[in-house]
Amino acid sequence: MLATSCAKAPSGKIWTQFSGDQALAHVQRLVDFGPRTPGSEAIEKSRAYIKRELQSSGWSVSEQAFTENTPRGQVRFVNLIARFGAGGKANKLFLLCSHYDTKIFDTFRFVGANDAGSSTGLLLELARVLARQPDLAEKIELVFFDGEEAFENFNDTDGIYGSRHFAHELAQNGSAKSFRGGILFDMVGDRSLDITLPPNSPTKIARDIFASADALKLRNYFTYFDQDITDDHTPLNAIGIPVVDVIDFHYPPWHTAEDTIDKLSAQSLQIVGSVATYYLSQFALK
Repeated sequence: MLATSCAKAPSGKIWTQFSGDQALAHVQRLVDFGPRTPGSEAIEKSRAYIKRELQSSGWSVSEQAFTENTPRGQVRFVNLIARFGAGGKANKLFLLCSHYDTKIFDTFRFVGANDAGSSTGLLLELARVLARQPDLAEKIELVFFDGEEAFENFNDTDGIYGSRHFAHELAQNGSAKSFRGGILFDMVGDRSLDITLPPNSPTKIARDIFASADALKLRNYFTYFDQDITDDHTPLNAIGIPVVDVIDFHYPPWHTAEDTIDKLSAQSLQIVGSVATYYLSQFALK
């Protein structure tokens, strides 16, 4: 387990507390577990690791387990949902999300360092940093989605299992209105970083993320993609929660055996984490 601290960060400078090195260390631990396919021993170990790290920073974690039909039969998935402290204090929460599973490939070993080890590691480091500002952390909900990857081909019933189930539950119980918006992180560790927000991103969130990058003199790493992207943000937007997909889709090793830890850098994670933390402290909850 990584050493963590819950000491309060200097007011207004929380973005300086994010560590790309610590985020990358989390990614290494996840990659070391092996392919994190749904129902595997590796994803069980990953889930236990994520829970331990969150709890060590003061987050309360619950499991949202469910079973879905897939092209490979019924599969059990588990989303992890975290609130800071006792939770339930904020009227309007902001979502921070990542998936933590890897895609199944029968012909090669796929460890998903960037997809989505990078975003999971980044979210764990964000959890540590946010815990140093309890008033901010209490307004955040962290969600680690299982089953983002399609078993065969992405369509309406294959893929984004975890976020579809999460969104369905929010819509059914009427709690979608409890969220003011969110960020989904996916593939954010590429050494050659080029964050590509989908063009249909919620306008205000995208604008404020770009403004945050501008403020930190990191705007050249953030742009728009040239087409819409279906990802875990899609079901959330469909139920009225504006969620932006912070993703680097210009990543040649995507869904290949070459998606390994050496393709990532702590600097790239530092860039995304700093901008995200600046955005959360300066824009998201204002």
